[in-house]
Amino acid sequence: MAIIETEAALHVAHRDNHTHRDVNGGWLRPAVFGAMDGLVSNLALMTGVAGGAVGQQTIVLTGLAGLAAGAFSMAAGEYTSVASQRELVEAELDVERAELKKHPADEEAELAALYEARGVEPELAREVARQLSKDPEQALEIHAREELGIDPGDLPSPLVAAVSSFGSFALGALLPVLPYLLGATTLWPALLLAFFGLFACGAVVARVTARTWWFSGFRQLALGAAAAGVTYALGILFGTAVG
Repeated sequence: MAIIETEAALHVAHRDNHTHRDVNGGWLRPAVFGAMDGLVSNLALMTGVAGGAVGQQTIVLTGLAGLAAGAFSMAAGEYTSVASQRELVEAELDVERAELKKHPADEEAELAALYEARGVEPELAREVARQLSKDPEQALEIHAREELGIDPGDLPSPLVAAVSSFGSFALGALLPVLPYLLGATTLWPALLLAFFGLFACGAVVARVTARTWWFSGFRQLALGAAAAGVTYALGILFGTAVG
């Protein structure tokens, strides 16, 4: 009895401790990186214009235009990309579905060969393939997973991808503009809020990486600040040349 209880306790401990990070990032990764992209690009755009010694109204207009243009561009690009990927996957699924109808025995043998290659005994592999091939939809799903590495029931939505990209980019791009909309007359409040946002985004990204939150935060802050500094210097250079 003591042995059984010990094994049960070990099983529970293994179940509770044997967990992994979400290596794909789920929704968090694309959302944070979309916001980060909007923040860095719009901050750099605004600092570049500010370096040209233009008026406050021009800087605000530039920031709002950058927000709108970038958000729509991201949404359109993401929609096209995901839609194209989905269409390609669906075309491959149609091919596999047709093969299952035309050559069911060959497809079953192919599935058995895949299991054999992974170390399953030949007789058992053939039996597993036979049972799994009884249901055409289940057979399609398994062949798609084994041969194409996809899940037919979990294809990405182009609309969801476009809307999420638009929203996350717009949110990030809004940060450097927000102080001006609230009455700021200099670039410093926008820089401070943007730098805080960069650090926060970097810290959140650490949830899907092996880095510490402070390292990831400071790294993103340094990269964003470098981008803003370079574009500001270019703004001064081009502003002087044009003037």
